[in-house]
Amino acid sequence: MSGDGSPLARRLRELRESHWPDLRVTQAQLRVAFEVSVPLISSWESAHAAKVPPLARLEKYAAFFATRRSLADGTPRVLPLPELAPDELQEYHKLREELTGLRKAALRAQVGGEIAEPAPARDTYLKSPWHFPEGEAITIICSQIPQEQRARIPYADPSQPDYIELYKYSDLDSLFELWGHLRAANPHSPVTLRATEDLRSSDDLTSHVVLLGGVDYNEITAAMLGQIDLPVRQVPDWESERGPYFEVDKGDEAERYYTVTSGSGDNLQLREDVGFFYRGVNPENVKRTLTICNGMYARGVYGTVRALTDARFRDRNADYLRSRFGGTASFSILTRIRIVGRVAITPDWTRDTFRLHEWPEPINGD
Repeated sequence: MSGDGSPLARRLRELRESHWPDLRVTQAQLRVAFEVSVPLISSWESAHAAKVPPLARLEKYAAFFATRRSLADGTPRVLPLPELAPDELQEYHKLREELTGLRKAALRAQVGGEIAEPAPARDTYLKSPWHFPEGEAITIICSQIPQEQRARIPYADPSQPDYIELYKYSDLDSLFELWGHLRAANPHSPVTLRATEDLRSSDDLTSHVVLLGGVDYNEITAAMLGQIDLPVRQVPDWESERGPYFEVDKGDEAERYYTVTSGSGDNLQLREDVGFFYRGVNPENVKRTLTICNGMYARGVYGTVRALTDARFRDRNADYLRSRFGGTASFSILTRIRIVGRVAITPDWTRDTFRLHEWPEPINGD
C-alpha cells in the first residue's frame, strides 16, 4: 500500500477532515456518533494496513456526512434515515454507493484480487427495511391468545409436562416467518421476543420495536397507536354484520375497509383480509424505529409480514417503499391480502390493486 493508505482509508480521513470546508470533524466526535472506540476509527483511516470497516459502519459514515445536522446542538449523532430531508437522503445514497465501491476494492486488494463480499442474499438483507444498524437491539412484541382460550390448549398450561411456551402467541405463522428474517438480516444484533405479559423493563420498548397483531390481542399495539398521529384506525367490531374494519379519516368523513368473507357460522370462509404496515419513529425513543404488522385476522398479519420477507416480492416491495416514501419520517400502507384456499397471497405493492390506502397520501395524485 502507499504511504497514504488505501483509497477507502484516505476517503474516510478526507470526509472527517474536509468534507465541510469550514468544519473539521474529530475522531472523538465520530466515536460518540458511531458508539465505537477512537482506536477503531483510527484503524479504518490508517495509512499502513488499514482495517476495512463493515458495511454497516460505512452506512453510518454516509448518514453522518449527509447532513450537518449530525453535529447540531453540540452532540454528534447519526440521524435515522426517515429523519433525513430529500436532499440529505440523496447525499446519503451517493456517499453510501461511493464508500461501498471503495470497500470492495479494499477487500479485493487484501485477498489478491478475490472479493470477500457477502453473498447476493446477504446484499438483499442489507437493503431490506428489516435491516437495522449493526448491534442495535430489536424487540418483537407479539399478540397473545387470551387466557380463557389458552386454558383449552393442554400444551399451553405451564403445569403440564409437555408445556410449550410458544402456544401463548396468537400469530405463530407471522412470528416464525419474521423471526428468521430478522435474524438473517441482523446477524450481529440481539433479537428478543416478548408477549405483553413478558415485558420486563423499558429496554423492551426503547429498542427497534416490531409489533405483530392487532389492537384486540396486543395492548402494546393499541398503546403505541394512541401516541401516533395517524389517520388510520383499526376497529375490532366483531359483533356487527360486516365485522371488523380499518377506518381512514378523509377530512370530515371516514372511509372503511372491510374483510371479504363467504358463508356464515361454522361455514364462514375468509376470502380477503386487510393488512396494515406502519414504519416510523419509536415514540419511546426517537433514535429507534417502530414497525407494525397488523391485520384483522392472522392471515392478514402473515400476508403483511410476507410483503417484505417473501423472496419473490420483498425486493420489489422494498424498492417501492423507498421510491414512494423516500425520506418520510413515518408512513403506512393498508393492503389487500387475498386468501386462496388456506393460503395468504403475498401482496405486490407495485400494483395499485393491492394498495388500499397510503399515508402520507400522494400529492396531486402522483
